[in-house]
Amino acid sequence: MRKIVLPLAWVALVVLLSFGVSGCKRRDSQTLTAKPNIIFILADDMRKDDLKYMPQTRALLKDQGMSFENAFISNALCCPSRATIMRGQYSHNTMVWTNENSLFGGWQAYKRYDNEEDNVATRLAGAGYRTGLFGKYLNGYKHTTARPPGWDRWFARIKGTNYYDYQINDDGTIKHYGSSSADYEADVIADHAKTFIGTSAKASVPFFAYVTPIAPHSEEGLGKPVPAPRHEHTYDGLKAPRTPSFNEQDVSDKPSWIRKLPKLSAAQKAEIDDRHEKRAESLQAVDDLVAGVVGKLSEEGVLGNTYIFFTSDNGEHEGEHRIKGYKWRPYEEDIHMPLVVRGPGIAAGSTTYKLALNTDYLPTFTDLAGVQRPPYVDGRSLGPVLEGNVTSWRNAILLEGTQNTTYAPAYHGIRTVSTDTTSTERKYVEYQGTERELYDLGADPYELTNRYDATAPPAELVSRLKTLETCKGDGCRAAEDGQ
Repeated sequence: MRKIVLPLAWVALVVLLSFGVSGCKRRDSQTLTAKPNIIFILADDMRKDDLKYMPQTRALLKDQGMSFENAFISNALCCPSRATIMRGQYSHNTMVWTNENSLFGGWQAYKRYDNEEDNVATRLAGAGYRTGLFGKYLNGYKHTTARPPGWDRWFARIKGTNYYDYQINDDGTIKHYGSSSADYEADVIADHAKTFIGTSAKASVPFFAYVTPIAPHSEEGLGKPVPAPRHEHTYDGLKAPRTPSFNEQDVSDKPSWIRKLPKLSAAQKAEIDDRHEKRAESLQAVDDLVAGVVGKLSEEGVLGNTYIFFTSDNGEHEGEHRIKGYKWRPYEEDIHMPLVVRGPGIAAGSTTYKLALNTDYLPTFTDLAGVQRPPYVDGRSLGPVLEGNVTSWRNAILLEGTQNTTYAPAYHGIRTVSTDTTSTERKYVEYQGTERELYDLGADPYELTNRYDATAPPAELVSRLKTLETCKGDGCRAAEDGQ
């Protein structure tokens, strides 16, 4: 494995921006009494443990902000997760369950249930924000010049997972990007996001930028990501993590669709390792994107009044429990997310263990913007956590997913975290049919031993799960709190 060696100029930039200092930087043009700007950067299929491959992001956001050790998504699939981010609702309330356009999937389902009419974009636009989306919107968004309500700047890719040779809806005009190095998707996204930041800052208006490159998602047809040319050999020979659950030895206690999986062959392990290497290398351009965004904010004098969120829509398996790849399942590899936040009033280098969920982004953003949380929202503002003065907080979240004939049946689950030194961290999952899983994550973080006993089911978790799986709004927050 070859480690990243940053150019001296980049090292200097990271150090300067870490302290919010620049020799040529003018005074902040936005005071802390003004509405803060919000940057939301969303990677695609990035796992929590992938953050170690992003040194600039760690230096500029994690070291200068707050790291969430318990950030999760409820439905481990791209479109349902993104719909939840936009609406602050669980999938059973957005009604977006799959990626493919259908009655309950993709962009078509998102529109059908009027989610485009009221969401994070329309709410922030109504609060006086200039809004812009750059990159992936929702799966199934294709063959259209439509720009959804609430967006002032619309630069959304149309279908597919190509790193080159893709199309963008650029404010209603379809543009094609080719195969030159200048067309690399993450770099194009970064350039347009930075232009939006500069234009908005010069207009002295608060802005919200939703920046969402495709990396490290595997390219369709190729089965692995495509790094930018400058990063192609950054991690030569890197192997996927060999956790205790990798190519799990004994799966006799797992559900039937896991039990029927053979142990990984040498060829399959090599394929997983190759994909992992390309994932790490593709994330280098996202790391550059983060640094570029922070640099532009500093250059424009608005870094001190801007919140920057960095996270992912879902994770991916890399050989754990004998699963070669993809997501969809309620295991930790798919649902446990990176989340780092930098902004006004956030203690540098701080860490929180409070449970965060993708239902929380919309209410967090409206809270930061000083407007009321929409009544339909299931999540809660992370503001008190970011400020470091939260007292009571949720201790459980809902996991949910619809059936996939290739990967797993439909499921509902509950994932808890400890609220004191005596409680345990657990996960309980009910699959369609009779199969169940129960893990003591404190003692068994890799989910090796299914402790479910049909003669003595976990009564409290079963009861709370039943409430969560049909909850709405205030009812979701109460159920997550154990009320």
